[in-house]
Amino acid sequence: MNLPFSRPEFLQVFSDFNQSIWPLQWITAALGVLAVGLLVSGQAWKHRAIASILSAFWLITGAGYHWLFFARINPAAYLFGSLFVIAALLFLIEGIARDRIRFRLPRGVSGWMALALMGYALVLYPVVGLAATHPYPETPLFGVAPCPTTIFTLALLTGAYHPRPMLLAAVPLLWAVVGGSAAILLDMPQDWGLIAGGFVWVIEWIRRRSGSHSA
Repeated sequence: MNLPFSRPEFLQVFSDFNQSIWPLQWITAALGVLAVGLLVSGQAWKHRAIASILSAFWLITGAGYHWLFFARINPAAYLFGSLFVIAALLFLIEGIARDRIRFRLPRGVSGWMALALMGYALVLYPVVGLAATHPYPETPLFGVAPCPTTIFTLALLTGAYHPRPMLLAAVPLLWAVVGGSAAILLDMPQDWGLIAGGFVWVIEWIRRRSGSHSA
């Protein structure tokens, strides 16, 4: 598969993006930690708060990264950005305005895997990038870059309850496939986490459907 850009061009986009938004990366990282803390808390308002955080992340990555930076080397970024903005609006409408999302950890192994994915997106993803492939500012970072944000979102959605769970997960799952290809095509080993995130979400979704049908 041929890409319309080279790996150096791809990394240069992240370099330009990271330098232009600094120190927003520290704010999104703090919001990610807050979201994990809220997830395991008993706060009644946590669901709207987590949805607000996710909506902000997806808006930043859609309008900020895709439209304003990635589109310089890949016209498909306009489509990708539109999908990310749609995801942001879904979290805004379904999670905040309509208050229809309930965030919680799934039981058993799925819960531990979801927590592991959150930790991976927040901490290990940038560490792997820095250690294995490229230095800052070329490193995709949590909350502002599509791939770690998608991993984190899928982990949060693994245990979330919504009348139509596939509606919320559709764009993250699509990006898990599209972005996951970067692990091979662009030598981005940290992006294997996208495949893991999609796999964990799908397995838990199947388990829930099987349980509801057998009840």
